[in-house]
Amino acid sequence: MIEFKKILVPVDFSNYSRNAIKFSVEFAIKNNAHILMLYVIEPIIYPADLSIGQIALPSVNLDLDQTAKSELEKLAQSEIGDAVQTTCIIKYGKPFLEIIETARDEDADLIIISSHGRSGVEHILFGSTADKVVRKSPCPVLTIREPLKGFNYKDVYHG
Repeated sequence: MIEFKKILVPVDFSNYSRNAIKFSVEFAIKNNAHILMLYVIEPIIYPADLSIGQIALPSVNLDLDQTAKSELEKLAQSEIGDAVQTTCIIKYGKPFLEIIETARDEDADLIIISSHGRSGVEHILFGSTADKVVRKSPCPVLTIREPLKGFNYKDVYHG
């Protein structure tokens, strides 16, 4: 029997990802699983000068890291509370790559990710992190898109 003991939930602080968190709590409770909440910060790169190329600003990234960690912990407390054991993880890089790497590094059994449902030109221009994760993931991926049949986000347990 397949066991889902570590569930990775990528978060972008949108309502879509909040609903994925709520769904993952129900899933984790039923499977006695641990939730790994992941937020990926895309590095800020500024063109300094055409002769030396682009540079990253470490002090700005450090501030973002501290703010992101604080906000992720607040989100975990408000959406999960004590219902499920939760670990908050902050990474830097391309979201889909960091999600895949984290799933591999943390030995996740499942990724629960929200899909924003973009289509047409918007999908062509921005792509879909969820699509890329599904194609490259080392473990099963459950994508959540609204509305979700049979799941009422308002009835979720809040420890």
